[in-house]
Amino acid sequence: MARRRRIRRVVVDPASGRVVSPWPFAGLVLMAASFFLYAASGPLVPWWVLIALLSVWAGLLAACLRAFHERPRRPVWLGLASVGVWALVVVGGGIAFGWGG
Repeated sequence: MARRRRIRRVVVDPASGRVVSPWPFAGLVLMAASFFLYAASGPLVPWWVLIALLSVWAGLLAACLRAFHERPRRPVWLGLASVGVWALVVVGGGIAFGWGG
């Protein structure tokens, strides 16, 4: 019996003919999930920190959208960085400055 070779399924955009990668979509899912972390931080941090956090998130989202086609794996790293920035600011600020308590 002949061995069958594995064929990797590839999704091609019919309009442009380019291969569609799933990585940018995973990055946008991470960005959407991190938005809820940022938005729910209101009771935990001062108002000015919340505005700064949401501004940072908006900048990361803009970078994520800009890298969507050119660098398909970068949005995933930006989504993970978004969660990391939130954790550092909220948890670090809570420990260092006593926020939320």
